[in-house]
Parts: sequence; C-alpha cells; structure tokens
Amino acid sequence: MEVDHYEVLGLPSGEEGTKLSDKEIAKAYRQKALELHPDKRRDDPNADSKFQRLKLSYEILKDDKARQVFNDLIRARTAKRKRESQFNSKRRRMVSDLEERERAAAGFDSAERMRQEEERIDKKLKEEIARYRAMYSQKKSMEPERADFGSESGSGNGNGVSLDKDKILKVSWNGGVEEYSVGRLKEIFGAFGEVEDVVIQPKKKKKTSNALVVMVTKEAAVAAMGSVCGDMSNPLIVLRMRTAPDEVPSVPIPENRPKEAVPQESNKFAGMTFEEKERIVLDMLQKAAEKQMLEKQMSGS
Repeated sequence: MEVDHYEVLGLPSGEEGTKLSDKEIAKAYRQKALELHPDKRRDDPNADSKFQRLKLSYEILKDDKARQVFNDLIRARTAKRKRESQFNSKRRRMVSDLEERERAAAGFDSAERMRQEEERIDKKLKEEIARYRAMYSQKKSMEPERADFGSESGSGNGNGVSLDKDKILKVSWNGGVEEYSVGRLKEIFGAFGEVEDVVIQPKKKKKTSNALVVMVTKEAAVAAMGSVCGDMSNPLIVLRMRTAPDEVPSVPIPENRPKEAVPQESNKFAGMTFEEKERIVLDMLQKAAEKQMLEKQMSGS
C-alpha cells in the first residue's frame, strides 16, 4: 500500500498529482509502457512484474472512484507528515504528554483517530485494487492470448494482434513507414482475402521496415505467402510468421517481372542472420526494379 501510483507512471505525486488530467495520465502510461514492455527488456527477470504493476497503477488512476480514494490516502499521509514535521523531538514529547492527558480526561485520542482514518482509506483502496485484479483476471481468461507491439495498428484498439501464427504474415520493405501505411497494406493484401489487422512495428536503426498482416483465414495467408507485391520501385517481401529465423526467403517469379529481380539462394548467405539476408533480398529487388524502369524509359525514347 506504500506504492505511489503517480510515481509508477513517472508523474508528480502529492497535491500536484491530484490535479493531473485523464489525458496527461494516459499519455504518461503510453510512454512508460513502451519503455517497460517485457519484449524490450528481455534481460530483466522482473520485467513482467514491473509491467503488470504499471498496468495496475494506470487502471487505478483512470477510474474516477479508485483515483479519488487514492488521492484521499495521499492527502491523509501528507497531513500526517506535515503535522509531525512541525514539532521537534522536545515538542513531540510535550504533545504526546498532552494527548495522553486528553485521552485520560475525555477518552479521545486525535492521533488514534488519524490512524483509524488512514487504515479505513487503506482498506478501501485494497478493495478497489482487488476488484481491478478480479476484472483483469476474468477478462484475460475470456480473451485469446495477445501481444502488445506498441505500434501503429489498423484496428485502432491498441491491444496488439492475435498470436495465431498460421494467419500472420511478416512483411518487409526498404524505407520508413511513410512508404506503406496501414491503409495501403490493407488494400494490397485485400487481394488475397479479408484482412483482420495490420500492425506496423517501430522502425529500428536499419534500412528496412517491418509490419505484421493478420489475415482472417489461413487460406488467405497461404495465398499471399512468399509473394512479391507493392510498388515496383520498392517491392514488399512477404513471409509466413512461422518461417524459421535462419530460413532464406523463397521468392517466386511474378508475371512481367525480370528474373534478375528474384534473388537465388547461394553460398553467400552462409553464416548471415535473417535480417542480413532480408536486407540483401530487398536491395536486389529494388535494383532490378530500377533497371527495368530505366530500360523502359530508354526503349520509349
């Protein structure tokens, strides 16, 4: 009960924290969630517990009733600390003696009343936390396992995508997310079947960008698997989510596409990581596409 839910979200506590708006609290949670997500802290054995504590603190603060109870607890603790700090050790002994006499005379102890009030608020806050944990457990048992990518999602629900890997495609391309938006990817893969969701993963320090495309059926995912599609100047490479990390992408030759655009597996891939192989494939495809466009321009002139 000593946890300060404002501090967990990286927000100022005390009276300043009680004045924060719901929008400021939600923004702080999103930033902290990206920082503490277990997928980004694989070397931290306590990553899961820290992330769950963050989610619980956010659930408390975004609920008006639970937040009001927590604010009352903060004010009670602040008042207690302020009261104690007003007296030095000698004055505290004098006040203690005075309170002892008042208790004997009137059967009333203000310090005991403050302690009981704090215990009452603590108990009420514990009940609110227990209620949220029960709601979270029930919700988690009713929903399929999901993964938070902290990314741009086409569904807009912010909860990630289903881990049914038979329906998930990994899509790669050169450049940033501005090259292929969520809407553009939905349009492209809609030709193979109905698209359930699209998640563009955060771009790291490399030339390629990645996205996850969730098809409604496994048949649609199979139809799109291994295809080369998108803009000719910056084609997409599509692989199944279940593809082994050390597997070299097998790219079919599409119609009206030069054979030079299709990289063939060779010994030069030996010892390379999947990301290195993927980057080589994308570079070869882009160079071949540029060559074909140049040849068309020359033949047209």
